[in-house]
Amino acid sequence: MFNQIKLIDIVKNNQSGQRLDQTATELFSDFSRSLIKKWLLDGKVYVNNLIITKPSTKVKMGQTIRIELEFQNKKQHLEAQNIFLDIVYEDNYLLVINKPRDFVVHPGAGTYDGTLLNALLYHYPGIEKIPRAGIVHRLDKNTTGLMIIAKTLPSYTYFVQEFQKRNIIREYEAIVIGTITFSGKIDEPISRHSTKRTLMAVSPIGKYAITHYQVIECFREYTHLHLRLETGRTHQIRVHMSYLQHPLLGDYSYGAYMKIPKGASKTLVEMIRAFDRQALHASTLKFKHPITGKMMKFHSSLPSDILSMIKIFREDIRSYNL
Repeated sequence: MFNQIKLIDIVKNNQSGQRLDQTATELFSDFSRSLIKKWLLDGKVYVNNLIITKPSTKVKMGQTIRIELEFQNKKQHLEAQNIFLDIVYEDNYLLVINKPRDFVVHPGAGTYDGTLLNALLYHYPGIEKIPRAGIVHRLDKNTTGLMIIAKTLPSYTYFVQEFQKRNIIREYEAIVIGTITFSGKIDEPISRHSTKRTLMAVSPIGKYAITHYQVIECFREYTHLHLRLETGRTHQIRVHMSYLQHPLLGDYSYGAYMKIPKGASKTLVEMIRAFDRQALHASTLKFKHPITGKMMKFHSSLPSDILSMIKIFREDIRSYNL
């Protein structure tokens, strides 16, 4: 089964005179430059409705760049499975779900079933006709919270473009190690880690990435943050907070450690030691509906494990101040 998707954007003033492959990578930043170069060579890229196959072609402000792609949904490992989905919103065009921890979004190396994709194939049999079964963005296995699923091909195309244009607001809450007393912005590029290939890292050769953070509440040795993504790089929040030397509670892949407040109760020590996933939750999604254009906003409350940590941190402050 083949499906088509179109990516369309306009060359900006500051991109005039750049190479086509560079500009296309900036406009469609979810895709690598090497992949876009391949699409160029394959005749998939149009500039003002003309196929261009030379990556070094110079672009001009106002030109329309269009990429037309054709996907074939692979059948291996795509078993429909009756897995519960926590559906926050649903209509004929999209779903918003609340993803639990320990739930992989898409089958991959070492995980061939039990994923969100397997669940979607069961609950929505026709969704296999859509690329990635309608999954337009991902959350890590142990990150909880809100995700958008497209139920039709036009909706899928719409959301892919909206993510590329950064029109979809994604907000998170996290608990990080250390005390942060001010809000700020992290503007550091991210690429694949040079030696640990399953991880990402801040790197001057990476794709640009911007994360905004705001303090919600300070505890002894920990901070509850609100975060907003401008870009959506793999592991972005985890990498950026680790770069600030404030890794997420429980995120041992990115430098988390046991930070025990002085004089902490036995209960607090046990809970810190037992927290076994990154303390990160996708709390808010805001976007325009693909058909009606109506602005939609969804919020998901913090899961019980993060709420329990916040409660014990507050009790720790009260006990310490007595």
